Amino acid sequence: MTRQSPQTPQGSQTPLKIVLSAILVCSAAVAADAQMTGTPTPGYRVSPGLPASAVPAPLREIGFDQNLNHQVPLDVELRDERGRVVRLAEYFRGRPVVMAFVYYDCPMLCSRVLSAMISSLNVLALEPARDFEIVAVSFDPRETPAIAAAHKMTVLQRYERQGAAEGLHFLTGDQPSIDRLTKTAGFRYVWDQETRQFAHPAGLVVLTPDGRLARYLFGLEYGPRDLRFALIEASAGGIGRAVDPLLLYCYHYDPMTGRYGFVVMRALRLAGGATVLSLAIFVAVMVRRDRHRTSARGYETATDPPSDPSRPAPGTQ
Repeated sequence: MTRQSPQTPQGSQTPLKIVLSAILVCSAAVAADAQMTGTPTPGYRVSPGLPASAVPAPLREIGFDQNLNHQVPLDVELRDERGRVVRLAEYFRGRPVVMAFVYYDCPMLCSRVLSAMISSLNVLALEPARDFEIVAVSFDPRETPAIAAAHKMTVLQRYERQGAAEGLHFLTGDQPSIDRLTKTAGFRYVWDQETRQFAHPAGLVVLTPDGRLARYLFGLEYGPRDLRFALIEASAGGIGRAVDPLLLYCYHYDPMTGRYGFVVMRALRLAGGATVLSLAIFVAVMVRRDRHRTSARGYETATDPPSDPSRPAPGTQ
């Protein structure tokens, strides 16, 4: 008798087909994304792509220098969201400070920095104005207290914690004041005349109650645990260690060509590639499990004793 190998159930192949289709779609999307994002305006010309080693000039000048344990200038004068002239020292009142360098009219990452910060703080049991202060400083001297007040109201809609209004401060200032603070904190940014936008890194700085730089948090994801430990450490005057600066730069969306700038475009491609890789690993695991099940069923069938036609079936006499 010829023994037939067991067939894999038809339904078990369906998830694999779906995932394979998803990989093809993601691959196509990444390839298309690498060529163009957005709709170009009339007269758009295809320009040669940048080599992998080429970096736009603004990105060679920006970044975060981790000036740990440096004292920020507490006597620097800025304006709060109500238009009052204040000294930075007013926000160092025996509590650590989370500081974000942003500009409120940023079309890209600045709002994401604040949003990610609030998302992490919402998870913590620590209360603003009681356990820590939040200070957002605009590095654009053209921005006014009215703009800062509008952005504070937007953030307060998401950060509905007791003391949030008192513990959240949105500041603006003139160029000399901004320069003193950003240089001490190691925040380097440039103005891109071509797109009339700032190129800058994304991140947060945690300071001790006496105004020393204690910890840098980079990117757009600030783990609640990391932020909590940084605040607790800074509250006791502790200074963290320098970390690898995996920076995400704000540079830049060009509305004339419909393209994102060099680094943001690369970040999008890397994210798409990571998605495709994850799906490929998932498919490999599923295929391996399918083959293992099929082999196991084939072995069980091959080792079953042959049936005896003369032997009565169970339950019969």
